[in-house]
Amino acid sequence: MSNERLRAALLKNGLTPAQLAERLQVDVKTAERWISGRAPYRKHRFAVATLLGVDETYLWPDALSRTQVLAASESEIISAYPHRWMVTREVWFQHFTRAEESIDMLTMAGLFIAEDSGTVRAFREKAGAGVRIRLLISDPDSEAVALREKEEETGPGVVAARVRNVLALLRPLRGVDGIEFRLHGTCLYASIFRSDDDMIVTPHVYGMGGSNSPVLHLRKIPGGDMVTLYRDSFEKVWSSARSLESSP
Repeated sequence: MSNERLRAALLKNGLTPAQLAERLQVDVKTAERWISGRAPYRKHRFAVATLLGVDETYLWPDALSRTQVLAASESEIISAYPHRWMVTREVWFQHFTRAEESIDMLTMAGLFIAEDSGTVRAFREKAGAGVRIRLLISDPDSEAVALREKEEETGPGVVAARVRNVLALLRPLRGVDGIEFRLHGTCLYASIFRSDDDMIVTPHVYGMGGSNSPVLHLRKIPGGDMVTLYRDSFEKVWSSARSLESSP
């Protein structure tokens, strides 16, 4: 069976099998066999995935054993915190300022980010340097926000007011080239803060505010699945969210 994912990735990058072979210094027939369905050696799988800007496991889902995937996924965990409030401001600031290509944020509100003027300023500076920034924040009028208020027993309108406060604090970033806002209405299972291949994730605990929930600091490792899963989750929410500018 031919590898249609590899074929599509080559087309997306404007590469022919011959050009792929030239880049990797292999025979063109070898590259053609990869497209026909033969799996390359691991060093070539990694090189192809890096060249095409995709994960090795996306191109060859069955290439790694379960043990290899597990080991790589465990290696993606840089550190773990029992509560978000234990993550220092320095960790957050360095996380975002190290970005060279993209910053993604998916939150219910993210007030602790919006209240940090240094981080907000860093977002503007990073956008000016060509970093793509996507900010996904809850629609304050959504059913998901009302449900979160009920689950956390905050009282009606408390979380919605927090979200509106965040939108007000981040207003100076609206209209900045390279920064895009969207509002989502999802029942958020995890807050995601991505900076290139690094990611800080807060898996939410039922009935507990985000500041008391645990945190995982992750870094993408070839063959690992954790960062990929959360990245795909972000993309799914992003695709279903609406632009803040189109909201009433």
